[in-house]
Amino acid sequence: MGDDRKIYFDHQASTPVDPRVFEAMIPYFQERFGNPSSHIHTEGVRANQALDAARGQVAELVNSETDEIIFTSCATESNNLGLRGFLKANPDKGRHIIISEIEHYSILNQALKLKDEGYEVSTLKVAEGGLIDPEAVENAIREDTALISVNLANSEIGTIQPIKEIAEIAEKHGVFFHADGAIAVGNIPIDVKELGIDALTISAHNFYGPKGIGALYLRGGNNISPIFEGGFQEYGMRSGTENVPGIVGLGVAAELASIEMPKRIEHLQKLGKMLWKGLEEEIEYINFTGHPIQRLPGHISFWIRYIEGESLLLMLNIKGVMAASGSACSSNLKGADEEDLAASHVLTAIGVPAEFCSGSLTVSMGKDNTEEEVRYLLDIMPEVVEKLLMMSPLYADKLRGKDPYSK
Repeated sequence: MGDDRKIYFDHQASTPVDPRVFEAMIPYFQERFGNPSSHIHTEGVRANQALDAARGQVAELVNSETDEIIFTSCATESNNLGLRGFLKANPDKGRHIIISEIEHYSILNQALKLKDEGYEVSTLKVAEGGLIDPEAVENAIREDTALISVNLANSEIGTIQPIKEIAEIAEKHGVFFHADGAIAVGNIPIDVKELGIDALTISAHNFYGPKGIGALYLRGGNNISPIFEGGFQEYGMRSGTENVPGIVGLGVAAELASIEMPKRIEHLQKLGKMLWKGLEEEIEYINFTGHPIQRLPGHISFWIRYIEGESLLLMLNIKGVMAASGSACSSNLKGADEEDLAASHVLTAIGVPAEFCSGSLTVSMGKDNTEEEVRYLLDIMPEVVEKLLMMSPLYADKLRGKDPYSK
């Protein structure tokens, strides 16, 4: 590697489009440009066939029926359709919902809006590793509980939730259960029939597909209503002309994930163990976050006492390493100057002191990362951390015998 190295370790935010996915999409921009709703002529039929093929590919990835896949524009829309669509179609189910405190903002902000509309929301706390206790879910269920929504895996700390156990509880009580699988689908094995969930959010750009396309798995027998008005595309559940190139890309990305997942996981687990061990041995004051075992492969998250995460991120970027501090969506929050470094709701939920949450870092590796790239990060980290410690007023306090972490 030369001085112009660029190492991408932020796959939880987005992944590069696989060249095979991109190649499959190209004809649908110009050569096969038809509208899938135009069933009479050749171009419309071709477009509709492309949708059918992609729907089958996505269904195979999660082991659903083909007609249980609804295409959307992104994971945020899928999350909104899964919750609002169900509540809109089932007003008699109740006005109480259950979520966890570490959900994505497309769930958390929906919950706030639903509160304004008269719904009651129970927010489940998580353990130190970020796990939800299924027993706590059962204890939160009431007679008027309409739905439960839990993220299958958390993008910031990597923790994978006990979805099957929660789904069994939801089914026992007749409660609709939605899982946000945006960061998990395509990266770990997911079988919706085995899990027993009612709905699952899918995001193409998190497993080497294009941005601007997602899907919602909806188990047969469940009913949802569109969240905006229009035509009758996607079985009448999601109006709007389908993004055919994006859907084709999602389908091919799903097919490749189905075939290559075991190899990808083995590779990422090896890199993850290598990085975790190296950081643990070389970096003083490091604190790993998330569950140590039940986590996404190739995902390492941590915070370092006395130093600020944004500074660590910037210094690594200067040296050619791109990682993340907090989630991609939370880092876009704007307000007063101080609010740009607001404590992550995920980290405070798992017990990281709010004043130290800005020191967090997430390294999420992908299928094309290498051992050499991991070694490079391990080589530069001690020097970067040492430099930041020397600049840290918190570390200076420690050296003066006033360690803020000893309180």
